[in-house]
Amino acid sequence: MASTLATPEIQTRSLQLDVRDLRVLVTAGGSGIGRAIAEGFAASGAKVHVTDVVEATLADALDAVPGLTGTVGDASNVEDVRRVAREVSSRFGELDVLVNNAGIAGPTGRIDSLDPAEVDRTIDVNLKSQFYFAERLTPLLAASKRNPSIIGMSSVAGRLGYGFRTPYSATKWAIVGLIKSLAVELGPLGIRANAILPGAVQGPRMDRVIAARAQTLGMTFDAMRDEYLRKISLRRMVEARDVANLALFLASDLARNISGQVISVDGNTESI
Repeated sequence: MASTLATPEIQTRSLQLDVRDLRVLVTAGGSGIGRAIAEGFAASGAKVHVTDVVEATLADALDAVPGLTGTVGDASNVEDVRRVAREVSSRFGELDVLVNNAGIAGPTGRIDSLDPAEVDRTIDVNLKSQFYFAERLTPLLAASKRNPSIIGMSSVAGRLGYGFRTPYSATKWAIVGLIKSLAVELGPLGIRANAILPGAVQGPRMDRVIAARAQTLGMTFDAMRDEYLRKISLRRMVEARDVANLALFLASDLARNISGQVISVDGNTESI
């Protein structure tokens, strides 16, 4: 006997990553990961404003990326953050995406050998800057009707212990707590918050980190680099564009119900 139950028709539609015309602010967007993120958004049709503490670095980015605008300023300085917020408000009116990317490597060494001033600076740039920008830009994000979100740049050091880099690791763990708290607090306003945890990102900054750690542990640069790679399941470093690709996804409607998440781009780093 034939079934009388109708077979439901499955409706499918093409899903595409679309960030066109999103209004985006990227802190420390003049070089490195921030530059890659700014370039990725701009190339995909978003309207992008960046900050950078180094005027020459910012100028180079503005010359290289069509349509990019920017503000020179220290992300850890409250007055500079307020000035950036005013410029973003003047240009965009509202904001759809805040990428809190500013950060420094901080000092390398055993905890009892670290300069307190360098420790303070690491906390100011890596953690306080993200708090300041979130505080100042939340009203502009809340006004957006385009799936607004905050993307906080943490690190694989925000899920693993990182000996001899304790100030850096401590701030990156704190960013995870900040993002998860913002997801809870700002969710009722329609604002999502997620953290990206890059692993070892190929480039000059990572080379400096490897060199400093090698000196601290009495190893050669090549031996230290090999040690890093052995702890990555894929046995390779990631590239800045890999991090940028995730940022674009998290800002898009494809991720409209992703919030409060901590996502690594690290080739499965097993330890550091």
